[in-house]
Amino acid sequence: MPPASSTRIAGIDYGTVRIGIALGDLETNLAGPYETYTRRSEKLDAQYFVELAQQERIARFVVGLPVHLDGHESQKSREARQFGDWLGKLTGVPIDYFDERFTSAEAERILQEANLTKKRRKARIDQLAAQIMLTAYLEAGAKSQDSPDSID
Repeated sequence: MPPASSTRIAGIDYGTVRIGIALGDLETNLAGPYETYTRRSEKLDAQYFVELAQQERIARFVVGLPVHLDGHESQKSREARQFGDWLGKLTGVPIDYFDERFTSAEAERILQEANLTKKRRKARIDQLAAQIMLTAYLEAGAKSQDSPDSID
C-alpha cells in the first residue's frame, strides 16, 4: 500500500482486451495519459497492476463506469465493477467508480482532429479516455485517500 502522504491516483478505462491508464494528482488536480495496457492473463495482469501501484505510489484507483444515457448501469459497468473489486483486493489500494459516458467518443474526436492515423488513434484512445474520465473526476471534487466517501 502507498504511503499515507501519496496523492497519486490512477484512472482506469476498463476493457476486456485493452485497459487505458491515466495518472493524476489530488494536490494539483492534473491528469495525463499514462499507458494502454494490453491484457495477457490474470497472473500477468495482476503482476502489472501490483507493480503499477507500487512504482507510481498510487493512493487510489478510479475505475470508469460505462453507464447508459439514462444513468443506469450496463453489463460493461458491472464488468468494470468486478475488475475494480479485483484490483482493490489485489493491490490494497482504495477504488472509486466514476461515470465515463462519452469519454471514448471524446477521445476519438480529439485524436481525429490531431490527424493521427487509425493505427495511432487505436494505440492512444484508451489512455486518452482514461485521462478525460480522471480529469472529470478531479474537477468533480475528488476525495482524498483519507475520505470514506467515493464518487459513484
